[in-house]
Amino acid sequence: MRRIAVIGGGPGGLYAAALLKRLDPDREVTVFERNAPDDTFGFGVVLSDETLGGIEHADPEVYRALCREFVRWDTIDIVHRGRTHTSGGHGFAALGRRRLLEILHERCAGLGVDLRFRAPAPPADALAADHDLVVAADGVHSATRQAHPEAFGPAVTEHRNRYIWLAADFALDAFRFEIAETPHGVMQAHGYPYAADASTVIVEMREEVWRAAGLDTCDPAESAARCAAFFSEALGGRPLRGNRSSWLVFRTVTNSRWSHGRTVLIGDAAHTAHFSIGSGTKLAVEDALALAACVEEQPDLPAALAAYEAERRPVVASTQRAAAASLRWFEELAGYVDQPPRRFAFNLLTRSRRVTHANLRLRDASFTAAVEEEFGCRPGTPPMFTPLRLRGLELRNRVVVSPMDMYSAVDGLPGDFHLVHLGARALGGAALTMTEMVCVSPEGRITPGCTGLWNDEQALAWRRITDFVHTSAPGAAIGVQLGHSGRKGSTKLMWEGIDQPLERGNWPLAAASPLPYAPGVSQVPAELERAGLDAVREQFVSAARRAAAAGFDLLELHCAHGYLLSGFLSPLTNHRTDAHGGSLRNRLRFPLDVFDAVREVWPGERPMTVRISATDWAEGGTDAEDAVTIARAFAEHGADAIDVSTGQVVPEERPEFGRSYQTPYADRIRNAVGVPVVAVGAISSWDDVNSLLLAGRADLCALARPHLYDPHWTLHAAAEQGYTGPGAPWPLPYAAGSRPPPTGRTDGPGPRLTLG
Repeated sequence: MRRIAVIGGGPGGLYAAALLKRLDPDREVTVFERNAPDDTFGFGVVLSDETLGGIEHADPEVYRALCREFVRWDTIDIVHRGRTHTSGGHGFAALGRRRLLEILHERCAGLGVDLRFRAPAPPADALAADHDLVVAADGVHSATRQAHPEAFGPAVTEHRNRYIWLAADFALDAFRFEIAETPHGVMQAHGYPYAADASTVIVEMREEVWRAAGLDTCDPAESAARCAAFFSEALGGRPLRGNRSSWLVFRTVTNSRWSHGRTVLIGDAAHTAHFSIGSGTKLAVEDALALAACVEEQPDLPAALAAYEAERRPVVASTQRAAAASLRWFEELAGYVDQPPRRFAFNLLTRSRRVTHANLRLRDASFTAAVEEEFGCRPGTPPMFTPLRLRGLELRNRVVVSPMDMYSAVDGLPGDFHLVHLGARALGGAALTMTEMVCVSPEGRITPGCTGLWNDEQALAWRRITDFVHTSAPGAAIGVQLGHSGRKGSTKLMWEGIDQPLERGNWPLAAASPLPYAPGVSQVPAELERAGLDAVREQFVSAARRAAAAGFDLLELHCAHGYLLSGFLSPLTNHRTDAHGGSLRNRLRFPLDVFDAVREVWPGERPMTVRISATDWAEGGTDAEDAVTIARAFAEHGADAIDVSTGQVVPEERPEFGRSYQTPYADRIRNAVGVPVVAVGAISSWDDVNSLLLAGRADLCALARPHLYDPHWTLHAAAEQGYTGPGAPWPLPYAAGSRPPPTGRTDGPGPRLTLG
């Protein structure tokens, strides 16, 4: 690989050029940069210790030059309603973007890279004709990416906040988040030092706040002056200045592929991540490191580009998920400002889910202890082991075994499998163990293996299970989830073909509208008319009466995942033109009717919850705003908590999978409606549970797969945290196992000598 062209002279492009030239001095490496060498936009750049470690290993000279320039600090200040909350131990390093570019210019020039300033690059295709590799580091508006959409498969998503990059001519002494509640709405400033006499200040707000404040009509100088006035206390009355600064809308860039022939995308050309987690320059520099390494290690260019993308894509995807969570948090900032002050600060610090309760406690134990005290933790008690009361039911901790369909019943009858399955998990320490969706009629089953409560024999079988839980796991509660499959019924067992219709023995389906779940595959349901609606409501009522007699402590109404009641709520599955279709108010009518009827017969001292799909993950379906309205309606009708799930309503959904990926919807409902919420969705660690609770994003956390992997997940979480209190008592027969068993020795002497 002899000739390399780099399009774009930002940090990523320059560092890629320097590394590729350093690895082979005989290479001809050319950088095309349309701006002058001293032109730069923005002010400070923050780099993590991880990124710096990679730079130190790959190019010690650049690392030493950067270290001479860095401003370092380890505290974050959060200023909210006149109070400053400080958290330490975070560790930041920053320098001016202009100085960073100068260091990279000097390094490239010293290595013999051909730097061409004020030189717009030829198109990538033209460069590829006589270069072995073209590195497109041409930014968020990449002309290379735009010229080949069919090759790269780009997607660009615009977001809801406006922001502007400004600077102050003094050094802040911490990374500072300042919240301003103005007559126009909530604004926030993100500030950090990048030199001994300068700080970056990013001002951000919702579009409607920006317009209400009149900032949409301000020129750059006026914008800087207005922002300085909004945050005058933080600035000590000092001004802000811009650098070709304008109000921007953040764009999240993704690409299906990062290379095309001899051309490869790096940095913002390939992917962007919101500035609130300080990731743009970091990702670009790490891309450059990985690309250079793969070019060096692989036998040819196709293998190198494939290896580069395989290495970087998972890292970038993880960063983009964290950045998306952070971005959404700031978009919804107005919904958090009324939180208790320390909870607000903790929520902000953990917004991306990368900083958690456990590592924040390591960084700053006193700050975390103050947050725990405000939450109500008893001394020595992790947040997850604090009790919660719902009506007459006190849950001893905040862990729920999520409903999981087992498909192991015969004629709706729960048997020994269900006794062992649910009993084992109740013994495992969770405060509440939920049944699978228990169907209210034979026609309301998903599969022939689903359980039911449509007859007294089933109620007696359930009584056997609830009695076991109450007797053998004292203090543990067991809840029943009632539902009707709707258009998703009469299908095979999950492991025989999920959502695939039975080959024989089918039963008729009913739904909000005559729409099959999978067109051309699934059975077409009948649209429920008035008599059918009344009959289904009575089936729920009869099942609820049996559930009360069977001894369940809590009842959950299943209005999620595309089953019958969910089918009424979603506009994608409800095409009715009567009083039960059209507006969301009308679509809520039948689910609320069922809820009211069940609540009337369910014992008053026992709580009722409702599971909803807070988004359909599909265009034109239920969205987060609708979910708030749905949750508020059920809360007003007496729901004691909302179990916030997502999706599974239409097969064409496109979920944004990732750790705790559904929790932002629970968070939003909790803070908008003020109703307790159950968070679900890839919550896998006790650290996640503690973090979600302390931040005020959930009141309970429901875990499914972790409880399949480990029925004693909650007890083991207590043991791992050194907790032995009333929130997680070990059953007496198991008490001898309440400490982790010893493992093989790891304390042997280390090697003293290496012999060649």
